[in-house]
Parts: sequence; C-alpha cells; structure tokens
Amino acid sequence: MPPLVSSLVRFYQSSIGKKIIVAVSGLLLIGFLVVHMLGNLLVYAGPDALNAYAKKLHDLGPLLWVARIGLLALAGIHIVATIQLTRANRAARNRQYAIDTARKATRASRTMIISGLTILAFVVYHILHYTACVGNSYGNPASKRYFLADGSKNVYNMVVDGFSWFPASAFYIIAMALLFSHLSHGFASVFQTLGLTTPKSRALIESAGKGLALILFLGNISMPIAILAGLVK
Repeated sequence: MPPLVSSLVRFYQSSIGKKIIVAVSGLLLIGFLVVHMLGNLLVYAGPDALNAYAKKLHDLGPLLWVARIGLLALAGIHIVATIQLTRANRAARNRQYAIDTARKATRASRTMIISGLTILAFVVYHILHYTACVGNSYGNPASKRYFLADGSKNVYNMVVDGFSWFPASAFYIIAMALLFSHLSHGFASVFQTLGLTTPKSRALIESAGKGLALILFLGNISMPIAILAGLVK
C-alpha cells in the first residue's frame, strides 16, 4: 500500500480522524444547503428566473453530474463516519466520561443518525423525482408543460406540480424539520471539532447554528406551503 494511502487509512481509522472528516464534510454540506435554498427560492421570482437558473446549471453538462455524485458521496461519508463514531462511543459507555457525555446529550445529538439517514433518503428521492424523472413525465420532451420552446426543462412547472402532491410536500417538510434538528446540534459540533470554539465564542456559535438552521427550515418549507396554498402556481 502506498505511504499516502496508508496514512489516509490510519487517519480515518482514528477517532480524531473520523471527527475531522465528519466536521469538514458537514461544513461543505451546509454550504451546499445554503446555495441550494437560495436557488430554489427563485420560484418566488417567477418561471423565467427559476428556469434561467436551472438552465445555467444544466449547461454545466457532465460537471453537474460530477457535482451530484460528489455530494452523494460526501453525504455518505458523513453518515458512515458518524455511525462509526456513535458505535465507538457506545462501546465505551462503561467509562465515566462517556456516561457523563451521554447524560448531557441533547435530543438532537441523540437522533443525529436517524435524521441524517432520513435526509439522505429525501435527497435520493429528490434526485429520482426531479433529475431522473422516475414516476412522472418531467423527462418527456413531447410534454409542452415541462419543456420550453428552446428544449430546456420548465423547472418551475416541475416544482409546482411536484409540491402540489401533498405526500411529497409532507415528506419534504418532515425532512426539513429533521434537518433543522440535525443542524441545530451539528453546526456547533463542527467548530468544536476543528478547534475553533472558545469559552467566549461557544454561545455565539451555538446561536448562529440555531439561527442558520431556522433560516434553512423556514426558507425551504415556505415553498411547498406556498404552492399548496395556491400562492405560487
């Protein structure tokens, strides 16, 4: 095994290595969530704005699929490393420090794995629904509703029709609620793991994490609610 690969394997196998991987991957995923929400909020600006944004992404060609696969891999690594750390912590519960930590754990921290897996399941569903067009006619070029005159997709109508189906909107809102719980705990953990938290900044970072989680939650759920209410159609 090459020295570099061997070093990376040892790094991942260590507890601190896994924690750093979880922290860095989590930070990258948070960045994606913010950008993704801002792009989706263009639905309020009307069909032209959202479709133009979607076309710019589609014009990236193969790079867009590289980004999608990379994000799925990043989410997978984040979840796997988190599960492995949780198992290691459970195995060490006979130690007093682990018992004390477990007692102080918040509900969000205790359900990190469940919320993470649910969010991953939603991401897979989201890709199957809007990208792979499974179970719908979004990918049918003959559909005038889902394709514009220039041949590009009418993403605005796809989003409206997708969220007009109540089960899809309900699943989305539940996923966003779990994301809120996940980020409320995870954001502060990222900074603590990377050694960026001090006694003075701890409260500020925790508040910032909860604030960001709330913004993402309200921004994302506003879209299916607005569509179900007929405010966006």
